[in-house]
Amino acid sequence: MKSEQLVQLMIEACDDKRAEDIMKFDVTGTSSVTDYYIICHGTSDRQVQAIADEVKEVSRNNSIEAVVEGYREAKWILCDVNNVVVHVFHKPEREYYNLERLFKNGEHVEV
Repeated sequence: MKSEQLVQLMIEACDDKRAEDIMKFDVTGTSSVTDYYIICHGTSDRQVQAIADEVKEVSRNNSIEAVVEGYREAKWILCDVNNVVVHVFHKPEREYYNLERLFKNGEHVEV
């Protein structure tokens, strides 16, 4: 699956669980680790975990193994899905870490 298709699937997975303020960052020209970053947040620990669960489920349904870190704490869950890395934050942690400042070419995703 191409990175462009995968990032769209991951955005839809986040949106299906009502993730807020979804942003997509294309880092194909600047990163050797991944092609896209997605940053979003939920308003409760349960919602953050539900978003990560949906990312894992959509990945599995497309024969892709997602590597997930931070699930138990549910403050900042990182889902590595091949060429897309999804950061799912609890809202206060997103504001504190402000990862968006690291990327110039962010695109707010209208869903």
